[in-house]
Amino acid sequence: MASVDLSGKVAVVTGSGGGIGRAVAVAMAQAGASVVINDVGASLQGEGLSGSPAQETLALIEAAGGRAAINTDSVSEWASAQRIVQCALDNFGRIDIVVNNAGILRDSIFHKMDPNDWRAVIDVHLHGTFNVSRAAAEHFRKQESGAYVHMTSGSGLIGMVGQANYSAAKLGITALSKVIALDMGRYNVRSNCIAPIAWSRMTNSIPEDTPEKKALVDKLKKMTPEKNAPLAVFLASDAAKHVNAQIFAVRLHEIYLMSQSRMLRSVHRAEGWTPESIADHAMPAFQSSFMSLQSSSQHYAWDPI
Repeated sequence: MASVDLSGKVAVVTGSGGGIGRAVAVAMAQAGASVVINDVGASLQGEGLSGSPAQETLALIEAAGGRAAINTDSVSEWASAQRIVQCALDNFGRIDIVVNNAGILRDSIFHKMDPNDWRAVIDVHLHGTFNVSRAAAEHFRKQESGAYVHMTSGSGLIGMVGQANYSAAKLGITALSKVIALDMGRYNVRSNCIAPIAWSRMTNSIPEDTPEKKALVDKLKKMTPEKNAPLAVFLASDAAKHVNAQIFAVRLHEIYLMSQSRMLRSVHRAEGWTPESIADHAMPAFQSSFMSLQSSSQHYAWDPI
């Protein structure tokens, strides 16, 4: 069996004061990494500040004999992202792993979405992923090694009602990850994404006002944040040196390799196209391959395994 060991490595895990981030931070410490626990202690909507969530994660890591330090800077600002990475350097002398997990939700049906809620979610998820990744990039380049693990979402990969801001940010993260992999692969730097499906703060706001929604919540509660940690640890390790620019999803005990945009079909007319010939020829030829209008919650037709 392959050995997956993070001894001697230093990981920054954003949003690790609870949920999936905490589970990943604890698992990485158990695998031997020194961990920077980054969390501002805000509410699910990004409001308020508290140091107690990060302190709780620190206590869990230290109780198991691990090493960790706390940073409470926001990922959404360039200067504070620099301080997050500097925290790793100041406490442990290097940085090897970045897990971009920090996030907030401000759900609203699209035609009612407030521009401030759009910007706030984009700032934390997409800008935050860029800021922290970019802050670590020069260190990765100089040492010619490093691993990024970015948390995306089925809301971005497939879509979800009422989450235009979150979905746009999460799909943007997959494109950012791909270009990081392309740009930094020459320096032995890897960049991969995980779409976690788990019951956490990010999902426990789902209303249970219909039997269908209550059944969905009951399924989600089986999928604890800890189910996502093993894949994150593997992707951060040297055992994953051959894995780059991929998107995975985790649902209970299932791991999926997700598709990425590729050509499906093509049509050609030697004389070129008119709007009428597109209607008569191109669209009918394509229609059987059209993507269905599904949300993420409708995509999985079977219960978690």
